[in-house]
Amino acid sequence: MRKLFAPAVAALALAGCGVLPGPPGSGGEAPTTSAAAQPTQEASAPAQQTPAQEASAPAQQTPAEEATVIATRTAKVSAGDMTGAGRVDITSLRRQGKTASLTWTITATEGKVNVHNGLGRGPLDLTVSNVSLIDPVNAKRYRVARNGTTKDAECVCSGTQGQFLEPGESSTLYAVFAAPPPDVTKVDIEMPMFGVLNDVPIS
Repeated sequence: MRKLFAPAVAALALAGCGVLPGPPGSGGEAPTTSAAAQPTQEASAPAQQTPAQEASAPAQQTPAEEATVIATRTAKVSAGDMTGAGRVDITSLRRQGKTASLTWTITATEGKVNVHNGLGRGPLDLTVSNVSLIDPVNAKRYRVARNGTTKDAECVCSGTQGQFLEPGESSTLYAVFAAPPPDVTKVDIEMPMFGVLNDVPIS
């Protein structure tokens, strides 16, 4: 069973680009702010087909099945009172003007994987807001963008509420960041539960 989540944000303000190696929220971070628009995508109802058309129509794949994996990592994962094993597949890291969009899929391979509160910045943060990009050339950390500058501004990223993956189940997630400089072609991705994925190419 596959759970898919699509972005829906407008007029976002990018915040949270910091200088390493300071910890999250430390004085060593220098926030960067810019703005972009994230269009809402809605699925349209499929047209009805006759039995003959259904028999001849080719099988459709989900976007995650069609995507090319550009980086992968497996790990024993633990969040809350759940322990299991899973695999993260990075399927896209795409520069779009001043922003960079990251898409990945988490698949449970053993036990139960708690995505519900395993990727946020706290037990009540049911998002993937604690994922970050690290620019090793300029020693900068890029945190997930938010749709404002106030402390209650929401992240421009997937929500994870209710996601507890059984073996074989997967979830496709996304997050938007401020884009590194154009001459930076690879970054490291720091992902809670899974650790760091090195040298992920930016397209």
